[in-house]
Amino acid sequence: MRSLTELIQKVADGDLAARDDLFAAAYSELRKLARSRLRDGGRNTFLETTALVHESYLRFVKVGELRIEDRSAFFAYASRVMRSVIVDAVRERQAQRRGGDLSELTLDTQVAAELPSGEDEVLRVHEALLALEQAEPRLAQVVEMRYFGGYPELEIAEVLGVTERTVRRDWDKARLLLMSALKT
Repeated sequence: MRSLTELIQKVADGDLAARDDLFAAAYSELRKLARSRLRDGGRNTFLETTALVHESYLRFVKVGELRIEDRSAFFAYASRVMRSVIVDAVRERQAQRRGGDLSELTLDTQVAAELPSGEDEVLRVHEALLALEQAEPRLAQVVEMRYFGGYPELEIAEVLGVTERTVRRDWDKARLLLMSALKT
Protein backbone atom coordinates (compact mmCIF):
# COMPACT_ATOMS: atom_id res chain seq x y z
CA MET A 1 0.00 0.00 0.00
CA ARG A 2 1.24 3.47 -0.82
CA SER A 3 2.48 5.76 1.91
CA LEU A 4 0.13 8.29 3.45
CA THR A 5 2.32 11.18 2.33
CA GLU A 6 2.22 9.95 -1.28
CA LEU A 7 -1.56 9.54 -1.12
CA ILE A 8 -1.97 12.99 0.46
CA GLN A 9 0.03 14.49 -2.42
CA LYS A 10 -2.15 12.70 -4.99
CA VAL A 11 -5.29 13.98 -3.25
CA ALA A 12 -3.85 17.51 -3.28
CA ASP A 13 -3.28 17.09 -7.03
CA GLY A 14 -7.00 16.32 -7.47
CA ASP A 15 -6.98 12.52 -7.72
CA LEU A 16 -10.38 11.49 -6.30
CA ALA A 17 -9.51 7.78 -6.25
CA ALA A 18 -6.50 8.59 -4.08
CA ARG A 19 -8.84 10.23 -1.54
CA ASP A 20 -10.58 6.91 -0.94
CA ASP A 21 -7.22 5.10 -0.82
CA LEU A 22 -5.98 7.68 1.70
CA PHE A 23 -8.89 7.02 4.05
CA ALA A 24 -8.56 3.27 3.62
CA ALA A 25 -4.86 3.48 4.48
CA ALA A 26 -5.45 5.82 7.43
CA TYR A 27 -8.60 4.07 8.71
CA SER A 28 -7.00 2.24 11.63
CA GLU A 29 -5.20 5.40 12.80
CA LEU A 30 -8.41 7.42 12.42
CA ARG A 31 -10.20 4.83 14.58
CA LYS A 32 -7.48 5.18 17.25
CA LEU A 33 -7.88 8.95 17.09
CA ALA A 34 -11.67 8.66 17.39
CA ARG A 35 -11.36 6.18 20.25
CA SER A 36 -9.11 8.59 22.12
CA ARG A 37 -11.71 11.33 21.67
CA LEU A 38 -14.51 9.15 23.02
CA ARG A 39 -12.47 7.20 25.59
CA ASP A 40 -13.66 8.77 28.80
CA GLY A 41 -17.28 7.85 28.17
CA GLY A 42 -18.46 10.94 30.02
CA ARG A 43 -17.47 13.12 27.11
CA ASN A 44 -19.78 11.54 24.61
CA THR A 45 -21.69 8.37 25.42
CA PHE A 46 -24.01 8.35 22.40
CA LEU A 47 -21.49 8.46 19.55
CA GLU A 48 -19.41 5.37 18.77
CA THR A 49 -15.90 5.22 17.34
CA THR A 50 -16.95 3.85 13.96
CA ALA A 51 -19.75 6.40 13.61
CA LEU A 52 -17.34 9.22 14.42
CA VAL A 53 -14.80 8.05 11.82
CA HIS A 54 -17.45 7.57 9.14
CA GLU A 55 -19.13 10.91 9.82
CA SER A 56 -15.72 12.58 9.67
CA TYR A 57 -15.05 10.90 6.32
CA LEU A 58 -18.36 12.19 4.97
CA ARG A 59 -17.38 15.71 6.01
CA PHE A 60 -14.02 15.32 4.26
CA VAL A 61 -15.82 14.22 1.10
CA LYS A 62 -18.30 17.10 1.36
CA VAL A 63 -15.44 19.62 1.51
CA GLY A 64 -14.15 18.12 -1.72
CA GLU A 65 -10.61 19.47 -1.75
CA LEU A 66 -8.01 18.63 0.87
CA ARG A 67 -5.20 21.14 1.25
CA ILE A 68 -2.91 19.11 3.43
CA GLU A 69 0.87 18.83 2.96
CA ASP A 70 1.82 15.83 5.08
CA ARG A 71 0.72 13.11 7.48
CA SER A 72 0.86 15.30 10.60
CA ALA A 73 -1.23 18.02 9.00
CA PHE A 74 -3.73 15.40 7.79
CA PHE A 75 -4.26 14.01 11.29
CA ALA A 76 -4.39 17.51 12.80
CA TYR A 77 -7.15 18.32 10.33
CA ALA A 78 -8.86 15.00 11.12
CA SER A 79 -8.88 15.84 14.84
CA ARG A 80 -10.47 19.22 14.05
CA VAL A 81 -13.17 17.52 11.94
CA MET A 82 -13.83 14.98 14.71
CA ARG A 83 -14.20 17.78 17.22
CA SER A 84 -16.73 19.40 14.91
CA VAL A 85 -18.67 16.13 14.55
CA ILE A 86 -18.76 15.60 18.32
CA VAL A 87 -19.92 19.16 19.03
CA ASP A 88 -22.60 19.00 16.32
CA ALA A 89 -23.84 15.65 17.65
CA VAL A 90 -24.11 17.08 21.17
CA ARG A 91 -25.99 20.12 19.90
CA GLU A 92 -28.36 17.94 17.89
CA ARG A 93 -29.00 15.69 20.86
CA GLN A 94 -29.68 18.69 23.10
CA ALA A 95 -32.13 20.07 20.54
CA GLN A 96 -33.91 16.71 20.42
CA ARG A 97 -34.07 16.58 24.20
CA ARG A 98 -35.69 19.99 24.20
CA GLY A 99 -38.24 18.75 21.69
CA GLY A 100 -36.56 19.88 18.49
CA ASP A 101 -39.19 21.75 16.50
CA LEU A 102 -42.14 20.40 18.50
CA SER A 103 -44.34 22.83 20.39
CA GLU A 104 -43.48 23.29 24.05
CA LEU A 105 -45.61 21.54 26.66
CA THR A 106 -45.22 22.14 30.39
CA LEU A 107 -45.81 19.20 32.70
CA ASP A 108 -46.35 19.53 36.40
CA THR A 109 -43.80 17.10 37.75
CA GLN A 110 -40.82 17.37 40.02
CA VAL A 111 -38.54 15.44 37.68
CA ALA A 112 -35.86 17.67 36.21
CA ALA A 113 -34.44 16.46 32.92
CA GLU A 114 -30.80 17.39 33.05
CA LEU A 115 -28.22 16.63 30.43
CA PRO A 116 -25.47 14.22 31.37
CA SER A 117 -22.38 16.10 32.45
CA GLY A 118 -20.41 14.73 29.48
CA GLU A 119 -22.58 16.58 26.96
CA ASP A 120 -22.41 19.82 28.89
CA GLU A 121 -18.66 19.43 29.19
CA VAL A 122 -18.19 18.97 25.43
CA LEU A 123 -20.09 22.17 24.65
CA ARG A 124 -18.44 24.16 27.43
CA VAL A 125 -14.96 23.07 26.32
CA HIS A 126 -15.86 23.88 22.71
CA GLU A 127 -17.10 27.38 23.63
CA ALA A 128 -14.07 28.03 25.83
CA LEU A 129 -11.81 26.85 23.02
CA LEU A 130 -13.51 29.22 20.57
CA ALA A 131 -12.84 32.10 22.96
CA LEU A 132 -9.23 30.97 23.37
CA GLU A 133 -8.88 30.76 19.60
CA GLN A 134 -9.86 34.42 19.32
CA ALA A 135 -7.33 35.50 21.94
CA GLU A 136 -4.46 33.05 21.38
CA PRO A 137 -4.76 31.02 18.13
CA ARG A 138 -1.61 28.93 18.69
CA LEU A 139 -2.74 27.94 22.19
CA ALA A 140 -6.05 26.81 20.73
CA GLN A 141 -4.22 24.73 18.11
CA VAL A 142 -2.14 23.05 20.81
CA VAL A 143 -5.27 22.21 22.83
CA GLU A 144 -7.11 20.96 19.77
CA MET A 145 -4.25 18.74 18.66
CA ARG A 146 -3.55 17.41 22.15
CA TYR A 147 -7.06 17.13 23.62
CA PHE A 148 -9.07 16.35 20.49
CA GLY A 149 -6.27 14.84 18.41
CA GLY A 150 -4.34 12.92 21.03
CA TYR A 151 -1.01 14.04 19.56
CA PRO A 152 2.21 13.93 21.58
CA GLU A 153 4.14 17.15 22.15
CA LEU A 154 6.82 16.27 19.59
CA GLU A 155 4.32 15.93 16.72
CA ILE A 156 2.51 19.12 17.74
CA ALA A 157 5.85 20.95 17.76
CA GLU A 158 6.66 19.67 14.27
CA VAL A 159 3.28 20.71 12.84
CA LEU A 160 3.38 24.17 14.43
CA GLY A 161 7.08 24.73 13.76
CA VAL A 162 7.99 25.38 17.41
CA THR A 163 9.99 23.55 20.06
CA GLU A 164 8.61 20.90 22.39
CA ARG A 165 9.26 23.22 25.30
CA THR A 166 7.10 25.89 23.66
CA VAL A 167 4.33 23.33 23.20
CA ARG A 168 4.55 22.37 26.91
CA ARG A 169 4.38 26.04 27.96
CA ASP A 170 1.48 26.67 25.56
CA TRP A 171 -0.34 23.60 26.91
CA ASP A 172 0.12 24.72 30.52
CA LYS A 173 -1.02 28.26 29.71
CA ALA A 174 -3.99 27.05 27.66
CA ARG A 175 -5.09 24.66 30.44
CA LEU A 176 -5.04 27.50 32.98
CA LEU A 177 -7.01 29.78 30.67
CA LEU A 178 -9.54 27.07 29.85
CA MET A 179 -9.99 26.06 33.50
CA SER A 180 -10.61 29.69 34.33
CA ALA A 181 -13.13 30.01 31.51
CA LEU A 182 -14.90 26.78 32.50
CA LYS A 183 -15.28 27.86 36.14
CA THR A 184 -17.41 30.87 35.19
